[in-house]
Order: sequence, then structure tokens, then C-alpha cells
Amino acid sequence: MADQLSVKCNKFNKKARNGEDQSSGHYDDFAVVEANDEECAVERVNRLTKTVTQFQEHLRERVSYYLGYPANHNCEHYLALSTLLQFNINNVGDAFKESDHGLHSKKFEVGVLDWFARLWGIQKDEYWGYVTNGGTEGNLHGILLGRELLPNGILYTSKESHYSLFKIARMYRMDCETIASLATGEMDWTTFKGAMDDLDLVVQTLTDCGFSDNQFYIHCDAAISGFVVPFLKQVPKFTFKKPIGSVSISGHKFLGCPMPCDVLITRKRYIDMLSTSIEYIATVDTTISGSRNGHSPIFLWYVLNIKGRKGLEQDVEKCLVNARYLRGRLKKAGISSMLNEMSITVVFERPPDREFIHQWQLQCLGNMAHVVIMPHVTVEMLDRFLCDLVRKRNIWHGIRQPRCVAEDIGICNCVCSVHA
Repeated sequence: MADQLSVKCNKFNKKARNGEDQSSGHYDDFAVVEANDEECAVERVNRLTKTVTQFQEHLRERVSYYLGYPANHNCEHYLALSTLLQFNINNVGDAFKESDHGLHSKKFEVGVLDWFARLWGIQKDEYWGYVTNGGTEGNLHGILLGRELLPNGILYTSKESHYSLFKIARMYRMDCETIASLATGEMDWTTFKGAMDDLDLVVQTLTDCGFSDNQFYIHCDAAISGFVVPFLKQVPKFTFKKPIGSVSISGHKFLGCPMPCDVLITRKRYIDMLSTSIEYIATVDTTISGSRNGHSPIFLWYVLNIKGRKGLEQDVEKCLVNARYLRGRLKKAGISSMLNEMSITVVFERPPDREFIHQWQLQCLGNMAHVVIMPHVTVEMLDRFLCDLVRKRNIWHGIRQPRCVAEDIGICNCVCSVHA
């Protein structure tokens, strides 16, 4: 069935595989066409419906090969909320302040924020937050608070941090110091390899260097790990019981919210620095963006109620088991690979085939590629991937040995001719 769908949807993915620019005129099939007298309204709707239906088939086929990016595609339960799409819902302004804009979902938003506040150990009257339009906005807001508290501060971040951190430093014109990382991806004393920096060690290092709590600000970008760590035993937690300033976690990744979003939580006492009253919307401006998606808080509220802590814990355990399964199969096949403890990201040698990378939608960095085990990833899906990888790897390398990746993932994880 997947092969049939790939033929039907050829116009959607053929040019993307060839690396053609969507803005260069190759996507004329999807140009906006003005209505004309020769086409009646019914014919026009049928034409558009056909295109959308074909695109839906294309998406369904691509989901079956979705391994390299951190997004959960078990999204069927969200269909129950589809009737809400007939409303333009806008959560403009502060999540905790009403406005004259009546079509908002702030009650749902506060319910979501309260749940995350409990998850991260901060009292209801001590936190502030909002549902952002994506992970970068969550990082933008967290680092902005740190800069306002410490105007002359320096941004320190791991060299393997999410690319948005370095972009934010440029936007805010902040001095940024990059900290080297270990082969595991942790700070040498974190996104691509699925590593989690040791928060306790970071705090201890700052303390040993003579910094008091009011002389540093820690923003935790917990985009994926924020849904894994809280459900693990004997693992250091991200919590406001420690001297952190803010935490952000993506809602479209592990939870699979159909629209990009992020939850940002900080300490309530910090937000007054950014608070501005806006008369014509009759609310307070405390967020990075003005207008905010009012649908995403409802979707987050819905899935948190459907899953609950128990359901999320089961999802985490399933992902950890499947990550260990993939790592074990790669090792057995003689493929250099790495899996950090309690991580759902499996790193392995980069395939030298652009077509293969595109087919399985792998993320690549230097000599490495990775698979992120999300709840939609099944053992059957991993078996198809492994079979395809092993078969094509024999063609790629022939009698030649694959490249050494010891510097990327550590000598103990490299199975090249030197380190095997």
C-alpha cells in the first residue's frame, strides 16, 4: 500500500528528493488560481478537494517513514477537536489576563500551565507562563528574562545546543560563549545526540566559582527530555526546587500537537520586568508574540486529559524500549551507533545516500545521523528501516570499510576497522 501511495503522491515528493527549491516555480501545481467563468463553484471545490485528498495520502505515506525528527504522529485522537477549526481563536496577551477579545481559550491554557507547574515542582502562586507558538519562542522568552535580570550577562551554552540558542544570542546582541561537549553530547564538565546536561553539576560549578543564585540565570530547553525525565527514576530532574529561571518544552513533539507550540514556565516575580498594559486589546503584553494560537492550548489540554501521567509514563517506557531495540540491532549488524542512557535518540554513522536520508527523513550532522524514537514508532517500522539500511549499506560500502566516527560518538561505539 505504501508503494502505491508513493506513486500517487509522486508530484509531492519527487522534486523535494531532487533538492529543488519550492519557490523556484517547480510547484506550479499548487499555485493559487483565480476563479473564472468557465469553472463553476462545484467544479472548483471538487478540484481543490482532490488536491487536498492527494496531499493527505502523501502525508500518510511519509508518516510511515518518519524517523529522524522529534514529532509524534499518533494524532488520531485530535480529530475530535476538528469542529473547533471553524473558529478563529486568538489568545492575545497574557495567559492570566482577560481581554476584550472574546474568542480565546485562556482557561484551557491556564489548565495546561498548572499541569506543567506541578510537573516541574513550582506552586501555582509562584509561577508564570504561556503557550508559545513554538520552541524557539520559548527559548526567546526564557533568555530575554535572563538578559533583563542580568543586562551584562554572558550566555553560556553547549556547542550541541539547539540552533535557536545561537540565533537568539545574535538577535539580542548578547555575548555568547560556547562550551565544549563530550562524545555523549553533554556539556564537558546535547540536542542531536539526545543528551541531557547535568543540571546539578552546572549549579555546583557556578557555586564553586563564587556565584550566588541572584548572579546567574538558568534557562532549561527541555524540548523533548521534558517529557522523558519526569517519568524516570534515579535521574536528575528539571525542577524549580533548584535555582533555575525558566523551562520550555515542545507540545508538538512528544505530545504530537498538530500545530507547533511550546510551554514556557518561569518564576512569577520575574515577569513584571516585561509587563506592559495595552489599552486597545484591554490586556497586558508579557509575551514575545502578540497574537497567539488559541487552538494549541485546547489540543494540549485534551491530550493531557486523555493520556494523564500514567499514559505518558507508558509512552516513555515504550520509546525507551524501542530505542534500546534499535541500538541493539544496529550493533549486531556491525553499524557504529550510540544511545545515551535513558535517551530516545539513537545516533549512527551517516548514510552516504541522499535518497535514503530523504526516504527515512533522517536528521544528519557531519558524519552522524539519528533516529528519534517517538510514540508512533513501532518495532515493525524499525525492522523495515534496519532491513533497508543493511541491504543498501552493503551496496554503498561494498568491500570498503565505513568511515570512522570515533570522534563523533566515542571509540567504544565505533566499529570501523581501527576500533572494531
